[in-house]
Amino acid sequence: MMVIFLTGLVSMILMRTLRNDYAKYAREDDDLETLERDVSEESGWKLVHGDVFRPPCGLVLLSAVVGTGAQLALLVLLVILLAIVGTLYVGRGAIVTTFILCYAFTSFISGYVSGGMYSRNGGKSWIKSMILSASLFPFLCFGIGFILNTIAIFYGSLAAIPFGTMVVVFVIWAFISFPLALLGTVVGRNWSGAPNNPCRVKTIPRPIPEKKWYLTPSVVSLMGGLLPFGSIFIEMYFVFTSFWNYKVKIFFLGFIC
Repeated sequence: MMVIFLTGLVSMILMRTLRNDYAKYAREDDDLETLERDVSEESGWKLVHGDVFRPPCGLVLLSAVVGTGAQLALLVLLVILLAIVGTLYVGRGAIVTTFILCYAFTSFISGYVSGGMYSRNGGKSWIKSMILSASLFPFLCFGIGFILNTIAIFYGSLAAIPFGTMVVVFVIWAFISFPLALLGTVVGRNWSGAPNNPCRVKTIPRPIPEKKWYLTPSVVSLMGGLLPFGSIFIEMYFVFTSFWNYKVKIFFLGFIC
């Protein structure tokens, strides 16, 4: 609760600070003197405010990933609510079955979000976008599951998934999830596809200077994740300690790796 409260507080302060900047950057005057004065006063991210909302190169993949993320977030929330109000923990495999069915029926959200984002950024390859949004996550999971299931069958494991179950899951995707994702893409394109960027996009792209080695994406990703990793590391140590009474060194190291 403290983390949620602090996150909301920081977000509110940030949006109140950025609202005036958005209004300034969205104005229509192109007076040279005004623009030069603004550029001389800008620093940090404000120097590239005219290029932030420029469509990226991999727009199809980005739209599909964003749409899939929105669907998975709604899926997890829906399954948690069903687990709270229902009895999913009683029957064996009830939660897995619920996940599969809820994923199939929430595919409309994936198509809607990805289609709206793709349209707002001026995308043209709609067939490619629709197919990728509808099949990116299912084909990835199906590929990994097929490999693991093949290994399980080879070793004679009882945890191997029967072939008929895999066919049923594929039929659910083909006749429920896939059509709903296509329908959501069409609806998102027509209903939420109007550009709504808070800043104008400049006609001429701003040249990107060479970055220092410590500003490259790989180093920034590692440094940016260091603080949350440290927090999770410490908290998970106490959680595992309470479960296994300080006999958690090997398991904890394997979990972190």
